[in-house]
Amino acid sequence: MASRSKVIAHMGSVLRVLLDTCSTGARGKYPPTFLSVLILVTFNAGRSNARPVTILSDADIRQYLAKGEIQIAPYDEAHLTPNGYDVTIEEILIPAANARTTTGVAKIPPTTRFAVSTRESVRLGRHVAGQIWLRTTWARRGVIASFGMIDAGFSGTLTFGAWNGSSDPLELPIGDRFAQIVFVTLESPSSETYEKRSGTYQGQRGVTLDRP
Repeated sequence: MASRSKVIAHMGSVLRVLLDTCSTGARGKYPPTFLSVLILVTFNAGRSNARPVTILSDADIRQYLAKGEIQIAPYDEAHLTPNGYDVTIEEILIPAANARTTTGVAKIPPTTRFAVSTRESVRLGRHVAGQIWLRTTWARRGVIASFGMIDAGFSGTLTFGAWNGSSDPLELPIGDRFAQIVFVTLESPSSETYEKRSGTYQGQRGVTLDRP
């Protein structure tokens, strides 16, 4: 069994790689799944008795859908990826102009903040959470977005905050795929799911920037 110092040294090495990867803007060099795996490796380092936190494959996602542990509506098999599910654009809001687009193509001016709501409503059970990643198609066009986790027990559409960091206008067609959800299993079922912990955005529909 590795000594505590060796475990700590290993975790430190992995964290340095992670920080170097993120700080050098390597999102274009490494796919989102690589960064997800790197985060999970760090999380599991040194936990000899723990069941590893794992990313669900496409086959796993189908099984979780069949069990009802993951629900996606509407669901399109074509949006299933080898290790995730692509969600699409339903609505776009440019807060500065209070401009909403629900049909056709939204045009985002350069260096402008915007928000995206998904067409899909997602519901997660007690055994699974989700990581959200911007599709690299949009990253290559200058979109900058800060995503997070979908907590176990969450139910509703998703709202993403983003920024057109390009010097050119950005066209976002309604219905296009915008982000990928990477599903991860929990070591044990959550004792209190999202709706009991906070539930602020439980059941949200459309772009939701804030709730009391």
